[in-house]
Amino acid sequence: MTTTDTVASTLALLERLVAFDTTSHKSNRDLVAFVQAELERHGIASALVPSEDGTKVSLFATIGPEGVPGIGLSGHTDVVPADPAAWTSDPFTLRRDNGRLYGRGTADMKGFLACVLAMAPEFKRRRLATPVHIVFSYDEETGCIGVRPMIAEMGERLPKPRAVIVGEPTGMAVVDAHKGPVRWQVDITGRAAHASMPHLGANAIAAAGPLLAALADIERELAERPPDVRFTPPYPTLQVTEIEGGTATNIVPAACRISFGLRAMPGLDIAAIERRIARVCETECLPPLHRAAPEANVVLRQTNLVPPFAAGPSEIVALALTLARQNETEAVSYATEAGLFQAAGIPSVVCGPGDIAQAHTADEWIAVSEIERCCAFLTRLADWAETA
Repeated sequence: MTTTDTVASTLALLERLVAFDTTSHKSNRDLVAFVQAELERHGIASALVPSEDGTKVSLFATIGPEGVPGIGLSGHTDVVPADPAAWTSDPFTLRRDNGRLYGRGTADMKGFLACVLAMAPEFKRRRLATPVHIVFSYDEETGCIGVRPMIAEMGERLPKPRAVIVGEPTGMAVVDAHKGPVRWQVDITGRAAHASMPHLGANAIAAAGPLLAALADIERELAERPPDVRFTPPYPTLQVTEIEGGTATNIVPAACRISFGLRAMPGLDIAAIERRIARVCETECLPPLHRAAPEANVVLRQTNLVPPFAAGPSEIVALALTLARQNETEAVSYATEAGLFQAAGIPSVVCGPGDIAQAHTADEWIAVSEIERCCAFLTRLADWAETA
């Protein structure tokens, strides 16, 4: 199969993949069934790892010799919501215009999935010495949810890859480091009272003041750390993202919920930051509430953690640079599942088609030239896997 043939197959497959509305709150089972049937058509078996409720599923397939750790090609099947009113065309109908392919998920990251699927018969045709693993997960956009149970089965029911290439959109640059999002929620419970009798209540919103001040202090301190110019911005960031509380202007608010998130850089002591926030909740937010309401409470809960990623010198980084025909790596501020693979002892790197600036936008698009570059990259991977 020539690269031209592979690109043509990729475009046809991308059209099919985009047509599946796999917004994260919906099931991805129809798309995975299509992928599984496409692989079976070429004699490639696959295994499924369903979510606990069975509405979502991840897929793992191996092409090449059994019992040999291979190179995993990891991508997610879910997309962010698309408001049709904000789009020039139907978000779930692929549209080609002036060298661009428009549709939800084209850049993030069904373009990569289509490239991998288009290459599957070529991988199958080759006499691979090192296998290629297809690793497609669900709910990456909501915190890399689906890849976690699949990683847990690697080395057990599923083969454990030798290394993983995560195909998030990097413009086919080789990324060896990224930030990791950590999200927390604080629930403050006070006591309601008539606003004319505030001494009988415990104001949950007012109790949040010390916490908000502490978070602002942490945000400022993070910005003052020595910069790492590989990242934009060149320091860890913290943002309060949601505040909800109160029921009416004449009622002392009995509840307040605050959500905030950290974009941690590799090496940041996340646990120390959480301990500091917990101390503020216990020593500054709670005591004023207890003076009027012994039943009051302040609960800090970590709702998600995607580890920051730093590959360091490794075989997979060197291989990706060779396949991409590049000499230097880059770092990015968005997150991927690479840190989760790395934490499981599977060396990883990030390299995929498309521009992250187009991800999550109305009229999301990927350039056909990016598809061509990714197909060439995967073809060179097949060449390498025949002899490695």
